[in-house]
Amino acid sequence: MKSLRARITKSLGVGSYLKCDDNSGARELMIIGVVGYKGVRSRVPKAGVGDMVICSVKRGDPKMVGTIVKAVIVRQRKEYRRYAGYRVMFEDNAAVVVNEDGVPVGTEIKGIVAREAVERYPKIAAISQGVV
Repeated sequence: MKSLRARITKSLGVGSYLKCDDNSGARELMIIGVVGYKGVRSRVPKAGVGDMVICSVKRGDPKMVGTIVKAVIVRQRKEYRRYAGYRVMFEDNAAVVVNEDGVPVGTEIKGIVAREAVERYPKIAAISQGVV
C-alpha cells in the first residue's frame, strides 16, 4: 500500500457510521473492520482518510442492505495535518464502495474527495467531482 503525504488522525473506529458518497446503491455504511490493521489485543481498530474498511450496508437499496462490502474513506470530520503545515477537515464522514482491487463500484461520486484517498486509489479521482 502506498504511503501518504500527511499525518492522518485515525478517528473512525469499528461501529462508526459513514455516508456512502457514490451511486452504488448504498446510502449508509457501518464499519465492521479495517483492512490491514494490526494492533494490540482488545484494542478497537481505527481508520482515517485513505484507509480501506470492511462495512455493512445499513440503509440504501433493499438488495444491498445487510451485505458486507469494502469501502475507502474519502472524508472525515476530525482534522488532520498535511506536511505543508496546514490542517484539513470536512463536514461529514464519507466513503466510496470499492471491489477487492480498489476500483469503485459506482460510476460517480457526489462530493469532493481528499487528496490522500486519491494518492492510494487513483480510480476514485477519475469519477469524483473534485479533489481537495
